[in-house]
Amino acid sequence: MYIIGVVILIRLFDIQIIKGQEYRENSNTRLSRESTIEAARGSILDRSGNALVSTDMSFSLEMYKTKVEDEQLNNSILLMTTILENNGDQYIDPFPISIEPFEYHFDSEEALAQWKKKYKIPETASAEEAFYIMRDKYEIATDDITQIRKILAIRYAITTKGYSTTKSIEIADEISRQSAVQLQERGEELTGVNIVIEPIRKYHVGNMASHILGYMGRISKPDQDELEEKGDTYEYQTTDKIGKTGIEKVFEEYLRGQDGVKQIDMSVDGTITGEYTSKEAIGGADVVLTIDSNLQKITENALAANIQKIKSGGFSQTYQAKGGAVVVTNVNTGEILAMASYPDYEPELFYNGISNEKYNEYINNPLKPLHNRTIQSPYAPGSIFKMITAIAALETGVTDPYEKINDNGPYPAAHNPRCWYYREYGRGHGYLNVSGAIEKSCNYFFYEVSNRMGIDNLERYARYFGLGQKTGIELYSEVSGTVANRRITESKGTSWMVGDTLVAAIGQGYNNFTPVQMAKYISMVANGGHKVDLSIIKSVMKSDGTQVPDSEIREFTDKKLGIEANNTEDLPIKAETINAVLQGMRAVTEGEGGTARSVFSDFNISVGGKTGSAETTTGDVNAWFVGFAPFEKPEIAVVIIVENGGHGYYTAEVVREIIAEYFGMNVQQIVEDMSAENEIEYFR
Repeated sequence: MYIIGVVILIRLFDIQIIKGQEYRENSNTRLSRESTIEAARGSILDRSGNALVSTDMSFSLEMYKTKVEDEQLNNSILLMTTILENNGDQYIDPFPISIEPFEYHFDSEEALAQWKKKYKIPETASAEEAFYIMRDKYEIATDDITQIRKILAIRYAITTKGYSTTKSIEIADEISRQSAVQLQERGEELTGVNIVIEPIRKYHVGNMASHILGYMGRISKPDQDELEEKGDTYEYQTTDKIGKTGIEKVFEEYLRGQDGVKQIDMSVDGTITGEYTSKEAIGGADVVLTIDSNLQKITENALAANIQKIKSGGFSQTYQAKGGAVVVTNVNTGEILAMASYPDYEPELFYNGISNEKYNEYINNPLKPLHNRTIQSPYAPGSIFKMITAIAALETGVTDPYEKINDNGPYPAAHNPRCWYYREYGRGHGYLNVSGAIEKSCNYFFYEVSNRMGIDNLERYARYFGLGQKTGIELYSEVSGTVANRRITESKGTSWMVGDTLVAAIGQGYNNFTPVQMAKYISMVANGGHKVDLSIIKSVMKSDGTQVPDSEIREFTDKKLGIEANNTEDLPIKAETINAVLQGMRAVTEGEGGTARSVFSDFNISVGGKTGSAETTTGDVNAWFVGFAPFEKPEIAVVIIVENGGHGYYTAEVVREIIAEYFGMNVQQIVEDMSAENEIEYFR
């Protein structure tokens, strides 16, 4: 025992005396902690590479608990707050007493009384007296009340929120780069202070394309459950922000990246003695959209202006127009070039937690600004459906491009429906072939051909053109809509009637389709009847510069959105059929009786189009216009709907403006396709 005691004493002498200084220095650097290096979230770009949403670097200031005296801590806080204020940065300040004049800030007398009791302040103490009691509590030496107030702000926050050597308290977020640099330069004078560099989401285009881009927010338990259900094994923290809607949500797994880990060594007084990265962060992939930001802006502005013009009586009659939607597509590739839903919202407001006031404003707005009308709202198509009826009739042989049917008044079947022309003028259109019936939007003609072929044939061709089924666009919440068919009435225990077919043939009854479905349908009509798959994704580029294969993206989105293979019957359309329909659509914009002739009469680009005015169960009349251009070699299709817009003619000018913008961006190609004479006329 004596020998053991001697050995221990010798060892203690060696540790404490001989090597004491060395061990104390080492001990001061033994405090260490891990810090997450947040991966930069990938950007969302338009088709030309313009950033719509990106990640900027943000600096925040945090403090850890250290073993220092009050005087050193207070001096550190004073220096820290002074640097922040000099650069115009804000910091946390929950202390409930203001100075000059001294005032309490509590919601009630009861809350004030409880606060005084908690901090052992006399019940009768004034705000000034309480201020100095708290100064003494934290042993603040200065007599300058402004400096005292700064120190109290942070000391009180530390007391109420708590911190430790491993758990920090955030003092300020999104501070300026100047503050971050100055705080780091004077790090030896600051105790437990750490600058955190973290990515923040920036929406560079404001409200534009908000329904496409979507917004982000803090992850919730239901979010976590949904991600796990879809096979996402990423370990999210409760403070993580994820995509909640739009592209931000659908491509969360690609956009988010992988966080890294940083090891920080510090002394007991809070001075950082070393840093190193134990795991590198990997930035998220960039998602490139098919959207053109210039065309998107023009589309949204034109839609909003058109709705206001209708409401203000800018046309022959005033309607209380509500929301609206526009979809612009490349008719040959199915790429969506612009897609607008009105009204819209501000995605950036959601990133750090939207205020209750603003959120309630959004959800209580009867026009539902958070609702994406392009994919979530099915509408009766009205007369823009008539091209389907025409194609079905021609392809099934119940009529041909040359047969003329006499519209002489009420149709002699079912409920004896009348053409709109008869209701307004008391007479029929007379003899019309299929092209003329499209030009003049003659209901009588389509009653007759639909009665000849029946609802089953009409349904077959409607489905071939993508109606009544999801398009597969890479966004959540797309709905299928409904194609009129006999199974609907059979499920209700009634029989399908001739009158149901007649109503369906002119785009009413059980027909309800989303604007994006109508865009697919018009694209197929314009391209000769060939199938197209709509898409809003051009590519996905990883942070290492490699591109994700298109097949992988398609498989990923189909699985995530629950999109099943489209087994629609393939129905090759004869060129003669398409030509007859297209000639009718051209006559709508150029013919003497065309319902949109006045809008396009002086337009230098040939356009095929069709107006539609669809009655709703509430008595409103939704206004549609569909168009494509140029007529000779179609490139783009445009679909617009304005809720309670009154007449399809009113919305045609939006399509004209969009087409003009599109071809303005492709002037060189237009010039190459023109003769010298036409080129001069175009630029004139």
